[in-house]
Amino acid sequence: MTDGTDPQVRGWCPGALRPMASGDGLVVRVRPCFARLTAAQGQGLCTLALRYGDGGLEMTNRANLQIYGVAAADHPALIDGLRALDLLDADETLEGRRNVLVAPGHVPGDLTHRLATALYAALPELPELPAKVGFAVDTGPAPVLTNDPADFRLEMSTRGPILRADGTDKGLPVTGDEAIPALIALATLFGTTRTPGQRRARAWTAAGGLPEAWQTTPPLSSPHPSSWRKYLGGPGAAPPAGRPGASPDDPEGYAAPFGRIEATDLAELLTRSGATAFTVTPWRLLLLHGARRVDHPGFITDPDDPLLTVSACRGAPFCPQATVETRELARRLAPHVRDLHVSGCAKGCARATPASVTVTGRDGAYDLGQGCAGETPRLSGLTADALIQDLTRP
Repeated sequence: MTDGTDPQVRGWCPGALRPMASGDGLVVRVRPCFARLTAAQGQGLCTLALRYGDGGLEMTNRANLQIYGVAAADHPALIDGLRALDLLDADETLEGRRNVLVAPGHVPGDLTHRLATALYAALPELPELPAKVGFAVDTGPAPVLTNDPADFRLEMSTRGPILRADGTDKGLPVTGDEAIPALIALATLFGTTRTPGQRRARAWTAAGGLPEAWQTTPPLSSPHPSSWRKYLGGPGAAPPAGRPGASPDDPEGYAAPFGRIEATDLAELLTRSGATAFTVTPWRLLLLHGARRVDHPGFITDPDDPLLTVSACRGAPFCPQATVETRELARRLAPHVRDLHVSGCAKGCARATPASVTVTGRDGAYDLGQGCAGETPRLSGLTADALIQDLTRP
């Protein structure tokens, strides 16, 4: 956006087979099953990002990886490369439906893994739904994806698994065998009874679209929103007892500032750590499996690093919706402001939830407020220097 008009809301997310145009080329989203890649797939993806993209990968809040800066002429070759790595769906329709978040701490054979496997197999049975509708499979001892985007959630209660629509406090008890058929039935109910403006389950449930029969049982309480920090240790430090990573079977966590990973850094990290696989999380954090702890300047391993509390989109000139630079400003502000969101426009792509301090680009200047991007600001029309002065004064 460069003319002062409202930013354009696309209403759909990019895929690999259906990329989206951005300021520097096509955006190609890779949706690995279970958000997990082998080390060989990761190395191959890094090679493709260097060859056809802008040299990096960006993690999304749906635990996907995006390649930016792809030339239209290079897209077919990139698709061939993704297909060779077994990172591509069979067709565009199936790819668009595979908005599935799986709890990162799952292990093969547990309930979360079994239900996610069944959900992947059942994707062709889902009805036509708005493009951004997604699912979460989160049936571990306590939910960890409560604050992450999903419209329909499989979680645990004191009575066992439940199916819960986003925006409600309670769900429907299901058995392992009933879970996926019930999810399809609930998605179908949403699809056939929602209004055109109700493109997400939260809007539908808020309007009373979900019958009370689907709302009987609360999920288990979610841990602290920052519980993912348990995967991080001090730079180069030995993992403390009780933290994941303390044994060879536990994953090692590496966070990426703003979710941006340089492909050369990831390739080097995989090689140096000896990782056999890695999981992409919705928290801008990679979990390396079968890895030894190594320190790498391209990744954050200190749980107190201020960049962990900052969200920022790519901003201008990389996004055509943005009118301001974002990430360098966010780096300058991070030591001074916790819980910060810097958005290049009112869409707020980097963070959908409210922040204590929100900076939003508008017509080439910055608005300062709190909450979500685009809400009524406290100050408007600031330069970067004026913004920094306001937020860093004693």
